[in-house]
Amino acid sequence: MATQISTPALPIDSPLPSTMRAAVYRGINDVRLETVPVPGIGAGELLVKIATCGICGTDLKKIHVGSHSAPRIFGHEMAGVIAAVGEGVTDYAVGDRVMTFHHVPCGECYYCRKGTPAQCPLYKKTGVTAGFEPSGGGFAHYIRVMDFVVRNRGVVRIPDGIPFEQAAFIEPLNTVMKGVKMLNLQADDTVLVIGQGPIGLMHAALARRTGARVLTSDLFAERHAVAAQFGLNEPIHAGEENVVERVMAATERRGADAVILCVAGSALIRTAMDAARPGGKVMLFAQTQHGEAIIDPAAVCVDEKTLLGSYSSSFSILDEVTGLVFDGYRNGFDLTQLISHRFPLEEAVAGIEVASNPRPGSMKIMVEPVPGAGAL
Repeated sequence: MATQISTPALPIDSPLPSTMRAAVYRGINDVRLETVPVPGIGAGELLVKIATCGICGTDLKKIHVGSHSAPRIFGHEMAGVIAAVGEGVTDYAVGDRVMTFHHVPCGECYYCRKGTPAQCPLYKKTGVTAGFEPSGGGFAHYIRVMDFVVRNRGVVRIPDGIPFEQAAFIEPLNTVMKGVKMLNLQADDTVLVIGQGPIGLMHAALARRTGARVLTSDLFAERHAVAAQFGLNEPIHAGEENVVERVMAATERRGADAVILCVAGSALIRTAMDAARPGGKVMLFAQTQHGEAIIDPAAVCVDEKTLLGSYSSSFSILDEVTGLVFDGYRNGFDLTQLISHRFPLEEAVAGIEVASNPRPGSMKIMVEPVPGAGAL
């Protein structure tokens, strides 16, 4: 069971500073520590002082591929304390411990009604910034949370006793739970999760909670050791074993009922398809870059394998996710175990480098604008 700790308030600067430090994206593979203005807020908005922010694979893609214009301040898996409230804000107060989403759906448009909120026009509008074009902003000391995020459940209070680091997993865990729910797993299913980085491990852990049998594949034994702490005890060492053959041997030669691919790029899509049984499902989760991939069409038609995709979060499951993060922390579902590195903001570029080049001992990489605050 995770140790419950008292949580003193993250100190709020008074008066608020006019400038702050931030990791600013200036172009492809070019992130620099700079001094920038603390963002101002308007009516209905919040200013949040960041305690911790996870480095996400989508942050890395934007930095390395150049899919977004510069300058920007990335970072969206964030938690901290409210430092100022705008006129008309009544549901939040200075000193509240919160995490915030950077996207929120409207809940009313065609896409929201059809259950695909990540395609909602409002959802595609980023509502949190530390300056420049809104891009999350968690790699900075302060963020401005816009009014439409505040109004639409985008700010979640963190209970006492829950570290900021645990709360920062609400956004990524939401995206994972959304994907797992799409698979409609049954207790007699066998699931293969390819990739045991933080996202893949969370997929495997949630799949296991359905009662399904879960096999995990990764190149690094160290990641399998972390997975074992979450009860995931059927590792496939991808660098030494044939993944598809191992799955076949474990399923009376049928293949997995569901395969979740949590490794970016197209190289392992065919492996995922081959590992799925006839009539099985393959979930593409990390393939966020448009491009071509080779897929056997007969595997979909003749073998009746279903190819699915899941992207970003769903607010219809927000209460379930927050309950799991908060109550789970008190009962052994401690996601801070996934954190391998913590970098102060001044070393954020080094943190991005570590996250960009996974090693056996690297898992979740956190940036802490206030060193040590993530554990509060």
